[in-house]
Amino acid sequence: MDLAKLSRISMKHLITLHVMLDTLSVTASAERLCLSPSSVSKTLSQLRQSLDDELFYRHGNKLVATPLARRLGPSVHQIINDMNQLMTQEAFNPAEYSGRFSLAMRESTFELLAAKFSAHILRLAPNIRFDICAKDSVGFYGLVKGNLDFIVLPHDRSQPPISQQELVWQTLITDEMVCLMNPEHPLAQQQQMSIHDYLSFSHIGISDTDLNTPFFEMQLAQQSHNRAVPISVADFGSAALLCHHSELLFTCSRRWAENAIQAKGLVTKAMPLDYGEVAYSLVWHKQSMNDPALRWLQQQLVEFARQAF
Repeated sequence: MDLAKLSRISMKHLITLHVMLDTLSVTASAERLCLSPSSVSKTLSQLRQSLDDELFYRHGNKLVATPLARRLGPSVHQIINDMNQLMTQEAFNPAEYSGRFSLAMRESTFELLAAKFSAHILRLAPNIRFDICAKDSVGFYGLVKGNLDFIVLPHDRSQPPISQQELVWQTLITDEMVCLMNPEHPLAQQQQMSIHDYLSFSHIGISDTDLNTPFFEMQLAQQSHNRAVPISVADFGSAALLCHHSELLFTCSRRWAENAIQAKGLVTKAMPLDYGEVAYSLVWHKQSMNDPALRWLQQQLVEFARQAF
């Protein structure tokens, strides 16, 4: 262990690296850290010299993290979490807390949960700041890198990513899937939809590269059946809008279909096959529960969903 070399790296350097990995911008990092851009640049220069690595380089008009910087990200996040635990009092007072929380979710999840939940949390902790972004722009690796505190998303319960063992999943709401269609669709007037009917028309898919293949897709494949999916989009809302103007079928969450503005006017049909267990889940990195503020928020999310649904 080279103690002399380690002594040249302080928490200031690690926090700067952590924020830079999140923002990939000296200016944005300076704003978040309440420092000047020149101060952030100076700290990065010191860290580059200590680690003998460029850490960030410019590609076109963007900054890109080097492989070493990306590899250090999860370890730096853990060090900062551990230090925060040492410095944070165990008794957490939400009324006095002035930190920030970062969440990612699909737009459909936002419509179902986020608005009411945010209002609930702000009543309890009026000084906090919520950063809510689209799940498809960040993904589960954001939890591993420390860029996100939580992800909330609907999914087939067979889908959690097996490659991210450090992530914890907790069910907030159980649900079932339904099939949506245009009211002028040939199947709209039928009382029941058969599996043959379901597979005779093309479908709108929901893309999510982080998740495994849904249970029902594997079940169909085992029976030598496949859905025709000419279009895939990132969210339920976009799919519903396409559904209004085509004969494409859209398989989605019943709770979302009953509440979403985009789904109004579409016909809802029961699924003609066993879709498997479906839920809206809260996902976090297991180490984040060392932070009393994040433990409190996790408990509030679970309790709110239990009472609201």
